[in-house]
Amino acid sequence: MSGEQSTGRVLVVDDDRVNRMLLTRRLERDGHRVRCAEDGLEALALLRDEPCDVVLLDIVMPNLDGVSLLERIKSDPALHDVPVIMISGVDETDSVVRCIEIGADDYLPKPFDPILLRARISAGLTKKRLHELERERLRGVFSRFVPEHVVEDVLERTDDDLRLGGSRDLGTVMFTDLRGFTAFTESTAPQRVIELLNEYFSEMIDAIFEQGGTLVGYRGDGLLAVFGAPIPLDDHADRALAAAREMLGVRLPRFNRWLGEHGLGKGFRMGIGLNSGGFMSGNVGSPRQLEYTVHGDTVNTAARLEAMTKTAKRSILVAESTCQALLYPPGDLAFVGEFNVRGRESTIRLWTLASTDGPEATHEEPAPSRGRPADRSAA
Repeated sequence: MSGEQSTGRVLVVDDDRVNRMLLTRRLERDGHRVRCAEDGLEALALLRDEPCDVVLLDIVMPNLDGVSLLERIKSDPALHDVPVIMISGVDETDSVVRCIEIGADDYLPKPFDPILLRARISAGLTKKRLHELERERLRGVFSRFVPEHVVEDVLERTDDDLRLGGSRDLGTVMFTDLRGFTAFTESTAPQRVIELLNEYFSEMIDAIFEQGGTLVGYRGDGLLAVFGAPIPLDDHADRALAAAREMLGVRLPRFNRWLGEHGLGKGFRMGIGLNSGGFMSGNVGSPRQLEYTVHGDTVNTAARLEAMTKTAKRSILVAESTCQALLYPPGDLAFVGEFNVRGRESTIRLWTLASTDGPEATHEEPAPSRGRPADRSAA
């Protein structure tokens, strides 16, 4: 065998003392760190006390047999990724098949063949380490677009399938755009443009993350974010609206003050489109490069609402679907009107936050309240 033999932490579970001794000696000779358990209950306690890389598990044992322990391991989110190799006798073929169906990775027949033992352990260690590498890669992907405290929750929800995949979600989509930025770049040094963008994105992404939103991607000088995926949120619309209010009322003015302090102009305005509904989300790309993305009519409409903020002369346009999804509609939601939106057959009723648009006239029409009591519709 060429190359250095990889080593790891192995848990041997067998009620036969001689078998435990033989396996331990052989594994330690190959450089592995070995712990032993006499039955399934002791093994379960050891697994929960300290993780291991591979489990060698006998099928027939007292108290808690190998099949029952395997079921517990595979049903425990903290343990189900640990490779399990069943130790089987010649008359336990049916039990081995059952274990493979439950999730066992391999089996080792008695009496033990040293070469086969080494190969089984090596394969188990390789699988465990590939899984850990994939998990770390996904951690790097997810940490770019969800708040840090949400990363572990996301990984737990995706751990059953770390490959490319998707889901149907219900949430609120946000598109933003920095107005007049293209003209600004034409007369500004590239280094200053990048410096400006980094400052702007830092402000806006913090507002998204503080409300539990997910940064899907950058669109030039704009952002695409969702609230309610990949982690479901009952109050996705409230969080999206709160983030938009923070962006327009606090973050943008602070960014514009920063521009003035650095001699980069008087400042910018921005537009925000919000739309709620169903959409598809997931990791797309290749095994070497993954990106999280969202697709669907809800996403397309949100993008078009953001573009319409320019002609509607509003800082934010909120679809009625978002208003209806609000658990606590704020008092400054103001009706703008019904509009035709490209790509849709019917008109959409749009709303704005009056406090973000100044004293412009709006139609006097109450915000949709989804039948909630009047005292809950005020901010």
